[in-house]
Amino acid sequence: MTILMSMLVGGLSVALFVYALWALFSDAQAQDDKTYRDEPPNLFKLLWPIILLLGSLSDLLLVPARADQIAARLSKGGVDYALTPQQFFSAKCIYTGLGAPLFWGVGGILNFSTVVCLVLGACAGFMYPDLWLRESIKRRQLHILKALPFFLDVVTLGVESGLNLAGAIQKAVDKTRPGPLTYEMNRVMRDVRAGRPRAEALRELACRIETAPVSSLVSAMVQGELTGSSLGPILRAQSDQRRSERFQRAEKMAMEAPVKMLGPLVMFIFPCTFVVIGFPIVVKFLSSGL
Repeated sequence: MTILMSMLVGGLSVALFVYALWALFSDAQAQDDKTYRDEPPNLFKLLWPIILLLGSLSDLLLVPARADQIAARLSKGGVDYALTPQQFFSAKCIYTGLGAPLFWGVGGILNFSTVVCLVLGACAGFMYPDLWLRESIKRRQLHILKALPFFLDVVTLGVESGLNLAGAIQKAVDKTRPGPLTYEMNRVMRDVRAGRPRAEALRELACRIETAPVSSLVSAMVQGELTGSSLGPILRAQSDQRRSERFQRAEKMAMEAPVKMLGPLVMFIFPCTFVVIGFPIVVKFLSSGL
């Protein structure tokens, strides 16, 4: 009788626990469906139900200042409409829990210390979303800088043909290949249509992208609009400068290539070359009795 009662109590506890998890997940899903959100990135898509479940609880651990920092980084990475700071922090916690047993298993195979493997795995899992976001920001900024000269050329043609700045930007968005730059410019146009001043929307664009060329472009456009000067020469000068900076970046990367190749050459290619050259010589000496 005691065993039966224990089994009933245990089963009831498990059922209540599962029901509580289901209710919490349903509430988190309902809250997420009420807001307009983009599709989450692939890194978070597989764990999305668990992220939603923990996202509503991470407010207890995430201080407002840290949440603002994460929100700014998500905006720079272009995923602020797909992830909230709470969801990003919950993903960091989930990957911490996944990284520790993964490194523990690998360390067990290689006979490493269990404590060291658990600590390294937890640290690597906690830092992995940050590294992914950092690389996403760099890749996105590089894509924007590459597409900026042609985009400015189209805007300049529109302004010089008689369109105002908003119409020229919209025409450039329509004629340019979709990418991060067109996404950001579409966002600027949505803000302007929603009633935000154009100068404020452009400054917000510079804060989201946070690169020197875009900040310089926004400053020139805002200054030209405030002073009432013609935007055609300003945009053309900015386009020429951005194209010149693009060629300078390409030259810099080409000059850095030999230096970056030096490490693999010394560590991998030179030893193999020495082995191929020296092996016949050593065999020759050994066969001659030296």
